[in-house]
Amino acid sequence: MSGFQQARIELGARLRQLREDAQLSGKQLAARLGWQPSKVSRIENARQTASESDVLAWGRAVGAAPDVMEELLAVMTAMDEQYNSWRQRHRGGLTASQENFRDLELNTRLFRVFEPGIVIGLLQTSEYARHIFTKVRRMYGGADEIDSAIRVRMQRQEVLYDRNRTFHFIMPEAVLHYRLAPPEVMRGQLDRLLAVTSLPNVEFGVLPFEALLPSAPLNGYWIYDSRMVVAATRTKELILKSPDDVDFYVKNFEEYREVAAYGDDARAIIIRAIDQYAKQSTA
Repeated sequence: MSGFQQARIELGARLRQLREDAQLSGKQLAARLGWQPSKVSRIENARQTASESDVLAWGRAVGAAPDVMEELLAVMTAMDEQYNSWRQRHRGGLTASQENFRDLELNTRLFRVFEPGIVIGLLQTSEYARHIFTKVRRMYGGADEIDSAIRVRMQRQEVLYDRNRTFHFIMPEAVLHYRLAPPEVMRGQLDRLLAVTSLPNVEFGVLPFEALLPSAPLNGYWIYDSRMVVAATRTKELILKSPDDVDFYVKNFEEYREVAAYGDDARAIIIRAIDQYAKQSTA
């Protein structure tokens, strides 16, 4: 068991004890917090990682003393300093992983996302997501719960239609051509991207093949407001909260933004890729 997972188990047990000391059932606590009861259960049983805001809200709801709140926040800080193994996280379940992201997204107003290898999760069709999750399960193991994970991923996409949130996505043109699914699935996925470009709260940029890039697109990352960055590698996921780290990724994102194609230019690139898949389907 990883140190991260052990810390998550201990945190869940501590939060459960606080709830029980306050003589609240899981459903009662969830009602106070405006959560689904399943979220309380997932956190207590270490199937979901509580965010700092989750822990603060929990402490307030159960009337935790100031010294207890300091203790809980110290645990959160220690957890955030660790790498979270992708293999360990996915073994905990594809659905739980998607739930973690959804909870984080619900507390974010400005999203800046760069993804060099696959279509960004919030923009995926269910058919494309199925192929991605199948590959993830093959690489990392984990529970056979692809249908459930897809359902949560589709639910996550509801935040795109909240006009109080702003989204800025950037992907290299190469992502449109990576054959991670059959041609007919890729065509449907690219049609989805065309639809997303029309949303008023979404900026969608494509790095054209011919663009002179400011740096090598080595890994994907998500910038949540200006408070944290989640950067992924093949085996690790790094959670960064220091201002220097966040500023570094914001600067990198802005450099890509300067050379990306938007609007009609981005749509033209997507349509060219769709045409190529259409030719492959009829060949």
